[in-house]
Amino acid sequence: MSYDKYKKHKKLNTRLTLYSQVGSIYSNKSLLLTLLMNHTNFRFGILDFGLRMFKQKLNRLTTILLLALTLWWGFLPEVALAKTQAPPAQSSIQPYLNQVIKQLTEFRLDNGMKFIVLERHQAPVVSFLTYADVGGVDEPNKKTGVAHFLEHLAFKGTTSIGTKNYKAEKPLLDKLDQLAVQIETAQAAGKKDEVAKLTAQFEQVEAQAAKIVNQNELGRVVEQAGGVDLNANTSTEATRYFYSFPANKLELWMSLESERFLEPVFREFYKEKNVILEERRLRVDNSPIGQMLEKFIDTAFKVHPYRRPIIGYDEDIRNLTREDVQKFFDAYYVPSNLTIAVVGDVNPSQVKKLAQIYFGRYKAKPKAVAKLPAEPPQKQTREVTVKLKSQPWYLEGYHRPSLTHPDDAVYEIIGSLLSDGRTSRLYKSLVEKQQLALSAQGFSGFPGDKYPNLILFYALTAPGHTVDEVAIALRKEIDKLKTEPVSAIDLERVKTQARAELLRSLDSNMGMAQQLLEYEVKTGSWRNLFKQLDKLEAVTSADIQRVAKTTFTPENRTIGKLLSKNSGVGE
Repeated sequence: MSYDKYKKHKKLNTRLTLYSQVGSIYSNKSLLLTLLMNHTNFRFGILDFGLRMFKQKLNRLTTILLLALTLWWGFLPEVALAKTQAPPAQSSIQPYLNQVIKQLTEFRLDNGMKFIVLERHQAPVVSFLTYADVGGVDEPNKKTGVAHFLEHLAFKGTTSIGTKNYKAEKPLLDKLDQLAVQIETAQAAGKKDEVAKLTAQFEQVEAQAAKIVNQNELGRVVEQAGGVDLNANTSTEATRYFYSFPANKLELWMSLESERFLEPVFREFYKEKNVILEERRLRVDNSPIGQMLEKFIDTAFKVHPYRRPIIGYDEDIRNLTREDVQKFFDAYYVPSNLTIAVVGDVNPSQVKKLAQIYFGRYKAKPKAVAKLPAEPPQKQTREVTVKLKSQPWYLEGYHRPSLTHPDDAVYEIIGSLLSDGRTSRLYKSLVEKQQLALSAQGFSGFPGDKYPNLILFYALTAPGHTVDEVAIALRKEIDKLKTEPVSAIDLERVKTQARAELLRSLDSNMGMAQQLLEYEVKTGSWRNLFKQLDKLEAVTSADIQRVAKTTFTPENRTIGKLLSKNSGVGE
């Protein structure tokens, strides 16, 4: 994580401390996109109870859960420059799609690294996204958090960037690793005096190494060259690195990005470990919603690594070493496991020529393939209840298949129908009509979508009502999908919303780069991004009933209840 990124999130985290101290990571669902781009831009109909102050409190409470839910994704990419006009949802989009496809070029280097290049000449800017096909699910047991840790360290520089003298720095980094092992050994043996002595040595060497570091040199170079939005995110399934440059800085990006993953130096490792441990305390240990979600996901998944938090478990983070990170990097950051999107005012021929010069330096290596256990079918309802100092929340999730399943579009439509906005069934029933909840929402694809995952619903209980009342009302709306055909008007409405959401995600250079790579890596071809529109249009009322009947069963249900510890409200 760059220093600028750390400052940005430190500022956000200070703000979130007022909201029960929760952090945010990435999701490509429109609800969470809107949230994370605007932080607290959520408004809900509420009772007249000191309206302005109560409304402000409600917005904050809802934001807490939405931000915490994104713990199992990655940090949200910021919107890039050079937005282009997508066509209105009601008009034919085929000419637009044909134009996009015509302006797209793809090629693969001899070492296996793939590039997707999309020409957009509306403005002299270019967005770049490097997509590593590795995330939290790929981490070895007892090494949780290593993918996220590596993302932080990827901003620390190389043998030539981020250091004044790497030849002098390297022995100090090695010495720090040796001292860290010795301190751990002395602590295990209960030798307090030796621990104190070794710790003093460690701090002295760390101070020496710090004098040689050019802190945030990568960020300064990018900024001075006119670059913006230097950032990254880690999700359950991928790690993404991205920023935008003026169009005349294409070769500078090639030089910086290729060196970044050719000769990385994981300096300031122990300082960064403390930063990450603080992040975990903020987002999980000191957050009721964070604790609830960690227990909920651990209840919903029994063997698949979706059950583990991306940030990692506290003990695992503490035990990670520079060697662990290096091994993980060597196994997964190989050319055949990296895909790069370049979107903006570029010439594809020039991109290919420069890619061969700079990224062609990487040696071809086989990529590691994690042997992930398949989650067995759930046989009975699972439930977890947590009592903490918090407003009462109700969560309900159901297992669903992966992104590549033929019914993926059906699940997307179901999610939109039940929980997308004020016109959704959950909002209109639970919030407006019955006033059982202050908010009621959900989405499909939690905590990821590359593998079988969850369709998740959640609600903030209204004062004077209980989570059990909310559960009954929520389930009633879900059951209607099994017994009552969705009207043609409702179906067309959610299809229009789904189309518009997808098209909005393609509006910016960075949004387009992100979506192209998601579909390229997860489904085998970026073309499936555009086929998704046809799949959404093809969903019928009968499809919704069929999928609802097989998915929304007691045996497939996981329930989470976050109850107020002291007041008894919501119990």
